[in-house]
Amino acid sequence: MLFNSAEFLLFLPIVLGVYLLLGARHLRAQNAWLLLASYVFYGWWDWRFLALLFGTTLNDYLCAIGMSRFEERSSRRALLTASIAVNLGVLGFFKYYNFFVDSFIEAFARVGIELHSPTLKVILPVGISFYTFQALTYTISVYRGTVKSIRDPVAFFAYVAFFPQLVAGPIERAGHLLPQFLKPRAIVARDFADGLRQMMWGFFCKLVVADNCAVVVNGLFNQPGPLPGSVVLIASLCFAFQIYADFSGYSHIAIGTARLFGFELMQNFATPYFSQNIPEFWRRWHISLSTWFRDYVYIPLGGNRVSKPRQAINLMATFMLSGLWHGANWTFVVWGFLHGLYSVPRVLIGEPLARFAQSTNAFVRIPTVLFRVGLTFVLVLIAWIFFRAPDVHTAFSMIGRIFSPSVLSSPVAALRGFGVLSTLGYAMFGVAVLLSLEFLQRDKPHALAFNDNVGLLRRWPAYAAVAALVLILRYTGESLDFIYFQF
Repeated sequence: MLFNSAEFLLFLPIVLGVYLLLGARHLRAQNAWLLLASYVFYGWWDWRFLALLFGTTLNDYLCAIGMSRFEERSSRRALLTASIAVNLGVLGFFKYYNFFVDSFIEAFARVGIELHSPTLKVILPVGISFYTFQALTYTISVYRGTVKSIRDPVAFFAYVAFFPQLVAGPIERAGHLLPQFLKPRAIVARDFADGLRQMMWGFFCKLVVADNCAVVVNGLFNQPGPLPGSVVLIASLCFAFQIYADFSGYSHIAIGTARLFGFELMQNFATPYFSQNIPEFWRRWHISLSTWFRDYVYIPLGGNRVSKPRQAINLMATFMLSGLWHGANWTFVVWGFLHGLYSVPRVLIGEPLARFAQSTNAFVRIPTVLFRVGLTFVLVLIAWIFFRAPDVHTAFSMIGRIFSPSVLSSPVAALRGFGVLSTLGYAMFGVAVLLSLEFLQRDKPHALAFNDNVGLLRRWPAYAAVAALVLILRYTGESLDFIYFQF
């Protein structure tokens, strides 16, 4: 079920209404209702994958109980291994089977050996990467002793399948979200209202910015012939804001929806395009995933406790695994490789301009900060081309067009010919509003989270303006999936 669908507009009030009628005194009934609603929400795409979700959840539930009963480290490790093996085995089969088989056949074809692909084509279940990683935080935490195993299956199954963040995050930690299913939840009017505001901001990001950008991006990236560098640059810029507004929009809707039910989810984005370096970008972009890889991959590899060359290797390995997590395509591996490559110099030689960015002299600080933000955005933009392109060769070709003389040509005629010129105007206006509000509210969890000292006469016009923009400038074609549903 899509957040931006008519079904969800009917689904949410029904689920919320029954939840509120049950009341906090009937905690187990509330959890059971959320579990049922979450399975309906997930099964809306394909009910057959509910068995997969149920099976992996049951495996983790039993493995954690087993770990709590054994004191021997070897037995606990065996159960943790079983949990990891089942989760990553299922994830690997459904997500990477086609990729590895096709890559294997292609590798042999390059040396003149023709192999035939098996007829089996595996369909990727929606959200499997997200709920798999969330479930693993539980069994790993139980093994480490930071979280106690629970006997309440309803609470645990609801934790794994919680519908607001089931299919695209945030990837919650067991130590943060699971306890919220074990105690009564109070619905506070102030939090409820802020949840609605955050949802409205998420719908603005998705319907006005991301979907309008998507029309431009799809119209340009799908052209069969080579495009002028200026058009490729516009397509790449639109994709940079499409993926940000699309994914952050989903996260805002998810977090806001959870607040309606009395849950607090972790922040997933914090104005990443204002970052001054790549490590800062990853502290602000998809925070739940970047911290997951930090805690469960980078730190176990040695993190910052090893020599600088080893630290650089750890960074590269972590980023490339992160790239592969995003999708079964070499373009995602290259995307992760580039972000690792961007981060290595900072580890080895530090940041020469960092001290200028902290200068008390505004004439030194402001230009330095702007340069660092601009450079970081350019590096991220180049990597996004690999993320969006169908293959590595196409990505390199597009980057070559950007760095060719054709980047100076006028793109107007081409954009008008492709029928995306007017939509580009809507998209760029939406981007301008998004960046302006997020810059003004950069220390807040979302752009409509005003301080109490901001009067009603200033707050309500802002809410009304955003709502009006959603109604007037929203993309009115067929509902577009959220990009991260494919991961």
